[in-house]
Amino acid sequence: MTDQAVDTDGVRVTGDAAVPDRFLGRVRELKELCADIERAGLDTLSGRKAPRARVLLIAGRPGSGRTTLAGELVRRIADRYPDGVLRTRLSEPDGSRVPVERAARELLDALDVPAPAGAAEDELSETLRTALTGRRAVLLLDDAVDAEQVDALLPDSPDCLVVAVSEGPLTGISDVRPCTLGGLDTKSAVELLSRAAGSVRVTVDPRAAEDLAEQCQGQPAALVVAGGWLAARPKAAVADLAKQLHTGTDEGTPIGRAVHLVHAALPGPAARTLRLLSLAPAGLVDPHTASALAGCSVSSARTTLDDFVSLGLLHRADSPLPQYEVPGCLHPLLRGLAEVHERPAELQLARARMLERTVRLLQSCRAITETDSALAREKLLGMPRSLRFPHPRAAADWLRLSRPALLASARLAVADGELDTLARRLMSQLVRAMVAHFGTHAVASDLYGIHGLVLDVAERRHLPREKAAALLNLGDLDARTGRTADALARYRAALDAGRAARDPYAVCRAMESVGGAHLELGDYDRAGDWFGRALTERLARDERAEAARLYGRIGAAHTYAGRYGEAQRNWRAAVAGHRKNGDPAAQARSLSELARVQEYAGRPEDSLRTCREAVEWARRAQDTRLQAALHLRLADTLERLGDPASATVHRGVAERMLGDEAPQEDAAPERSAPEDPALEHPAGT
Repeated sequence: MTDQAVDTDGVRVTGDAAVPDRFLGRVRELKELCADIERAGLDTLSGRKAPRARVLLIAGRPGSGRTTLAGELVRRIADRYPDGVLRTRLSEPDGSRVPVERAARELLDALDVPAPAGAAEDELSETLRTALTGRRAVLLLDDAVDAEQVDALLPDSPDCLVVAVSEGPLTGISDVRPCTLGGLDTKSAVELLSRAAGSVRVTVDPRAAEDLAEQCQGQPAALVVAGGWLAARPKAAVADLAKQLHTGTDEGTPIGRAVHLVHAALPGPAARTLRLLSLAPAGLVDPHTASALAGCSVSSARTTLDDFVSLGLLHRADSPLPQYEVPGCLHPLLRGLAEVHERPAELQLARARMLERTVRLLQSCRAITETDSALAREKLLGMPRSLRFPHPRAAADWLRLSRPALLASARLAVADGELDTLARRLMSQLVRAMVAHFGTHAVASDLYGIHGLVLDVAERRHLPREKAAALLNLGDLDARTGRTADALARYRAALDAGRAARDPYAVCRAMESVGGAHLELGDYDRAGDWFGRALTERLARDERAEAARLYGRIGAAHTYAGRYGEAQRNWRAAVAGHRKNGDPAAQARSLSELARVQEYAGRPEDSLRTCREAVEWARRAQDTRLQAALHLRLADTLERLGDPASATVHRGVAERMLGDEAPQEDAAPERSAPEDPALEHPAGT
């Protein structure tokens, strides 16, 4: 087969590397769209400044070339918008609506604007509008389902432009004139067919080519698939294909007839692989996904995918990885073929194989980061070579570029409801891999969505332990983004789930988190009470390190409440606990807090002695930054005691330790409470 790739949802043609892309037809439509950008709107005609961005709408059936026309329009006008082009898709391959929240996050990511994890749709829409204020950018909103989606993402800046693609009119958005697409003109349709199939047969029988273009109703997707069928059969005549399309099937649409014809001509294994691509998450497929779905080798799957590109059934994704996209117009057709030719049990088995392969890739992706672990190295060596990554950078690149498909896999696995065990494993490994490569903070938004999916499965399957874990994780993310009241509700629900599961870790963790939320809300009495409950549980289980830390949290609550005597007693208990546990760093930090409280209580001499003791333990722990902070505190205390010379000496010591980066001391302890536990609780392990 010739190695040609044609956009099956449009009319941009790519052939040999030396031949530049050529956009065929749609001259009138492009001219009208460009003119519409400059057209005076209703607000301008009435003497008012346009309050929002102009919206251009390209409407047409899937396969009509609407997305490609939008892309060509954006390419031609991009130089007028120096702040770039932002793209997102507003429907899933099966036609279902993409939530505005997810689309807004994708656009904010493209702008490198952080958005709080778990933020509501309205907040994200407002954040997007704020980010676009004063910018000149183009938003390409592909496959919009309804006007509400577009309106929620519409910038307030009239200097921006929105190009929306939809199947029909978007009633409800003012001052929008849709550019409705039909078929290509005959000349462009025949040229598209010629480029897909080769020019010789079209040139020698132009009437048959025109007849074939008419059979395809000028629809680019149908013409591309028809051309791919001809390219794979050098001896077939164009007239033969036109006749087969006319009589071969009762499928009503041109693209449907063309796909059924190609599918019927494929070898059995390739035809089955094509049908199973309807299961690919987000319409994205790579050789591993195809290999798992079809039960064949990775190399064989990649060859088959490349053949499908030549047939116009797939197109290569714009990615450094070998990734392919199933065109939206083909997805319902492939799903229909799968329902006809595959038993439900076979489809479910293919889904399970795909999820299992994804889980193993994520395990490999995470294990490559554990370079110091002999167990991780042994686990990697036990995996097939095709699942291994050569180095951590390659694994991180794969994880970043595969992110849309991985998140879609998790959503689909949970929605399916029949493979919850695999879904839980997938989400657990996805969380671990993301945190290992990028850190919790960088992927907080994705983690929020994943933990929400874990919660869905846990509630559906009545799994209280997994429910508690998901609620704790969601509560932590809420707390980090300032939604403390929401976090408190999550933590209380996690406590109930932990008790139902008889999970002492979840119970203690939830109690402490409830206390932390009350501390943040300024309810210090309840905070101290909940920390005390958690302490009782830790002491009963002889968890001395956790108990010592909780004494410190109780001390912090009493400090905020101004009960300095109670605070000192608890900080002394924390110091004693860390000393018994042999943790000099924690002992030094607790002594530092005790010295702070002593100073608040009006006992500067005691604070001075305690602070010096803390310096010694920080030195033993080799904590340079803490030593410097303590020397600065000593300097402040000595100044208040009337010894400026000694204060100067301690400040000099701190400056030598940290150079010009002396840490700043707060006037009061951090309300987030020192020594918080690690926030990531394993999701549904």
